[in-house]
Amino acid sequence: MTLQEQISENIKAEILSSDKTKSQIAAEIGVSKPTLSQYLSGRIQPSLLTFAKLCKVLGASADDILGLTK
Repeated sequence: MTLQEQISENIKAEILSSDKTKSQIAAEIGVSKPTLSQYLSGRIQPSLLTFAKLCKVLGASADDILGLTK
């Protein structure tokens, strides 16, 4: 699995464990739902600022999403 695929899978896992919908998360991080879907599919990666917002909204550490703690 590539790093990009691992990041996408980790974001998916964090979203599934949250109590928020994808639409809510997209709105909170300031992107459209289709853009969030592209993050989840691994087609694109979020900017550093968006990544930080995503971590905050999901209550996850950057290390968890990047796969550095597993």
